[in-house]
Amino acid sequence: MAISYNRLWKLLIDRGMTKTQLREKANISTVTLAKMGKNETVSMDILLRICKELDCGFEDIVEATKD
Repeated sequence: MAISYNRLWKLLIDRGMTKTQLREKANISTVTLAKMGKNETVSMDILLRICKELDCGFEDIVEATKD
């Protein structure tokens, strides 16, 4: 199984928000954002902060995919 953040990127586009704006509002580092861009795992704390800022659930920003 692998992680995909494609739902998050689509949500940002739909809301007219850039990755930089998300990074600043959710207080996440550029390194973490880069990891997400490569579909690498990040901590649940990071995902919770993103969900809080975007007022959404985990299922709206991340999905598990088959390799």
